[in-house]
Amino acid sequence: MPEAIKYQDCPHAIDHTPSAAASGGEVVQLGDGRAAVLPVDLASGGLGAACAAGIWTVAKRSAEVWLKGDPIFWDHSANEATCVPRMGAGDRDFFLGTACADVATGVATGKVNLNVEPRWAIDLARDPFATVVVKTVVGSTTVEVPHVEPRGGGTTMILGTTAEAQKVDLLSERSFAVASNWIAEGEVNIVTNGDASALDFNIGVASGTHATDFDAIAEFVSLQVDGNSANINAQSDDGTTDVAPVDTTLDFTAGTPFSFKIDGRDPSSVKVYIDGVRVNSATTFTLAAAAGPLKLIAHVEKTSDDSPGTFQINRLRVRTMQED
Repeated sequence: MPEAIKYQDCPHAIDHTPSAAASGGEVVQLGDGRAAVLPVDLASGGLGAACAAGIWTVAKRSAEVWLKGDPIFWDHSANEATCVPRMGAGDRDFFLGTACADVATGVATGKVNLNVEPRWAIDLARDPFATVVVKTVVGSTTVEVPHVEPRGGGTTMILGTTAEAQKVDLLSERSFAVASNWIAEGEVNIVTNGDASALDFNIGVASGTHATDFDAIAEFVSLQVDGNSANINAQSDDGTTDVAPVDTTLDFTAGTPFSFKIDGRDPSSVKVYIDGVRVNSATTFTLAAAAGPLKLIAHVEKTSDDSPGTFQINRLRVRTMQED
């Protein structure tokens, strides 16, 4: 079984009695739900100790890129750590801690600060956001009014099926500076995509919002789904350089969430990740000329068409840091 390698002294130990013989370095989940590491071998049924704090080097999913401050999870079935949360997906995965440094793809281990949660500067599950619904009534009534619905810790944006122009958005009331060494991340579940090219969905960061056209916003970096295509695109605009939507070569599956990260620590070369994998590495997404400040945004629009759309925003948040 993969082992966690001790990096610093464990600040405290907790009694632990394994039901089967366990090797030193194994990652386990305690009765209170926290992650822990066994510093030494333990015999089956023997009282020993587990460490639930400290910095440890753990087995990492090799294909992923970890960014400093990423929340990291333990994949119970694969016996490795991952930056892509899938808790509640029918397995026994659990929160592990926070990534201590960037770790490139192909690297098999990474340092994790055990049970430490990231500190989010803005989190739409916690902090206020504005939402503006735009619709144009056809005749005397609208079959279904476009709207947002809170669902658990997330928010769902729903377009009506009336053949009219509609828009729904989520825009954080708080903002952050372009130069604040920021990393935005989220998870999206496109439950029902549009059935025509009239629809346009974007999620990421932006300097503001727009009533009819996301691309008219002055400054942004976003993941985009265009019309009834399953392609996930990425794009940016800093008011000087407009990078048109580029296919990430990854597609979404309706009803299946995907996670993303937008790394803005270098505004002249913003990096985009989907499910832990960097996309469009040959494309330079830039906010070099952006004045900001930036906000978190999710935005869906359509022109005069009866196309539906249900977009579930499970997470949308950003963290900043004094220094990278």
